Amino acid sequence: MIGDNRVALVTGAAHRVGRAIAAGLGAQGYRIMLHYNQAEEAAIETGSDLTEAGVEVELHRADLTDLEQIEPLFAHIKHRFQRLDVLVNSAAIMRRVAFGQVEAQDWASTINLNLRAPFFCIQQAARIMQQNGGGVIINISDIAALQPWAEFPVHSISKAGLEMLTRVAARAYAPQIRVNAVVPGPVLKPEGMSSKRWEQIGAELPLGRTGSPAEIVRAIIFLIENEGITGESLVVDGGNQLI
Repeated sequence: MIGDNRVALVTGAAHRVGRAIAAGLGAQGYRIMLHYNQAEEAAIETGSDLTEAGVEVELHRADLTDLEQIEPLFAHIKHRFQRLDVLVNSAAIMRRVAFGQVEAQDWASTINLNLRAPFFCIQQAARIMQQNGGGVIINISDIAALQPWAEFPVHSISKAGLEMLTRVAARAYAPQIRVNAVVPGPVLKPEGMSSKRWEQIGAELPLGRTGSPAEIVRAIIFLIENEGITGESLVVDGGNQLI
């Protein structure tokens, strides 16, 4: 299912891992709907880079925590491309808030983007995909879904929910649409973290190094290509869950 003038939507694709995913799918021949919210400058730069690389790309700004902005995103896809073959739910937020300090707004902002938005994006994507014979949906989870991160409780809960959403959606939309997840470990140094600390994190992993966005892209392409896989989560974490 690679290439052939197909269309992929990548949410949160302006920078970091989302940018790498958009570029990786573009290199495979996909036309890209590049979603972003606040990072407009980065989105324009990413779109320009993809265009220079010969990728057909369309930008769309939407706050996915606002349900009223999700439907117009998919209406734009249908109007612009008349089809959707791949959805990658990459947009997410990760905030450090101790369990006892979590307030209603902390809960809402994280759950609404990390879990509620993918649910309704899947719903909208499936309606378009079913009209064109099917498609593939990939949710970008997190190793925090498998390990209870006490300093990031809402993030961990949201990603654990995304794991179940992956399996429920896979059941709901089979056989036309396959739904899987990729579970990254450390692949990009968080802003504000020292290089020394980042290197230490890599050294503590069984593979002795941190990962890379390119490895996440390869995992996504594998799940797109392998038509026998649905409802699964592919962990790409350098063995992080083993320790």
